[in-house]
Amino acid sequence: MKIKYIIPALFALLLGVNSCDKDFVEINTNPIAITDVDPILQLARAQYELMPSDLHYQGPIVQQIITPYGGVLEGGNRNTYIDNNSNAAFNDLYNNSLKDLTDILLKLEGNADKTNLYSMARICRAYAYMWLVDCYGDVPYSEANKGYTDNTFLPKYDDQKTIYEDILKELKEATDALDASKDAVKGEIFYKGDIAKWKKLGNSLLLRAGMRYTKYDNAKASSTVADAVNPSRGGVISSNSDNVFYQFNDTYTYGLGNTLNGGERQNYYLGAPFVNYLKVTNDPRITTIAVLYQFPGGTVSPTSSTVGTTNTNPADQIGMPYGYDESSILTAPGYPGKNGAAFLYSQLNRSTVASIVGKEYLITCSQTQLLLAEARERGYISTGTVQGYYEAGVRAHMTQPPYNVSVADQDVFLAGPAAFVPANALQLINEQYWVSSFMMWNEAWANFRRSGYPALAPNGFPGADPAVGTTGFIHKLPYPDREYSVNPTNAEAAKANMGSDNLSTRVFWDKI
Repeated sequence: MKIKYIIPALFALLLGVNSCDKDFVEINTNPIAITDVDPILQLARAQYELMPSDLHYQGPIVQQIITPYGGVLEGGNRNTYIDNNSNAAFNDLYNNSLKDLTDILLKLEGNADKTNLYSMARICRAYAYMWLVDCYGDVPYSEANKGYTDNTFLPKYDDQKTIYEDILKELKEATDALDASKDAVKGEIFYKGDIAKWKKLGNSLLLRAGMRYTKYDNAKASSTVADAVNPSRGGVISSNSDNVFYQFNDTYTYGLGNTLNGGERQNYYLGAPFVNYLKVTNDPRITTIAVLYQFPGGTVSPTSSTVGTTNTNPADQIGMPYGYDESSILTAPGYPGKNGAAFLYSQLNRSTVASIVGKEYLITCSQTQLLLAEARERGYISTGTVQGYYEAGVRAHMTQPPYNVSVADQDVFLAGPAAFVPANALQLINEQYWVSSFMMWNEAWANFRRSGYPALAPNGFPGADPAVGTTGFIHKLPYPDREYSVNPTNAEAAKANMGSDNLSTRVFWDKI
């Protein structure tokens, strides 16, 4: 008797459930939630995130900037391994820029209406992986950033030589695929969609990548450079109007400028080798770069200042020597003293190169022209002259904001100690590349390892990591400690493939 009534009741309940299910998705979907992101906006964000911090290692390694302090500031200044500082590029690029770039390429692959956007993303991705390989050697590549799409949460590490081969392919194919008659990409932040400039960028990065091979594979370097400079492919960066940079303002301020104007303003100084080189060569850029503040712990802003008098006289500048800590520096030859807690060594000028509303550069005409000078010297190209490219590179940097060196002063400089001498061509070119890459320290470090110039003396810090010692240089950054705990099998395999994973390990193109 009870069954007779239960069955109709269950039937009615099921009808009710079905009725609820009918609109379940619509009812439980937030009508204003973002379900997808415009790939143009993703590209702009990825572009902005392409410059990880290189303050703690790369800058001190090439001896252009230094702090005597340890702890949270330690790294290249003491030739020691500090995970929180050495992992910056690895974490920043994988967690930010490459995440967006991978998603863009997945969305747009095969989309004939978005070939320019797709190609720009490929070029940016190649740039990011050049940075990673140059810093760490073998890194996740073919399986990287595929946790969401492929459930690959523990990616393998690809061989760095294989990655670089693919970088060359990507740069060449993506640059060739750019077409002004196809999709306009006005929202990207480098060139506002100017295809001619993008072609120059792709080719200039290909030139840079090709020149990495000069010690490792001369034939590969030569053939890659020939592809990069082939005029039928659009040419390379040839004027400062082609430079790639971020322009900061009062709303979006320069991160490195914030650091050097903020809590670390009395902790960072210009390195003695860099200041001395600028002084010995009578380089007019020193007045824009270096300054002695009466009160180094004070602040500088566009409207006010508490640093007291500022001294930019080249003869008075004194860089901080390497090999000292905050105590032993007191006994260093030529020690200039302190004012409060700050040392009276030269610092980066916070109104010019370290301004919070200044520019941050990624790749420039100066760098490109100097690479062409070396390519011509090595016989990779037959057009132009070594001296012509060299002088064009120097002049380009001297007129690159914030530098405003007059033509007359440029002429004097190029007739002085840095005048082109054929017998010293490689040294002169790469010393000027070092200057031109000031504040682009990852590139300065890469070119220093590749070229051997400038001929810097080892840091000599007595507490240096044993892998470096007091007579060596840092050649690679180790993998983040987290990789050995979260992705140990793949990290250990990469370490075995490279032979080691420490500060003295060399990436493949850094051949002895």
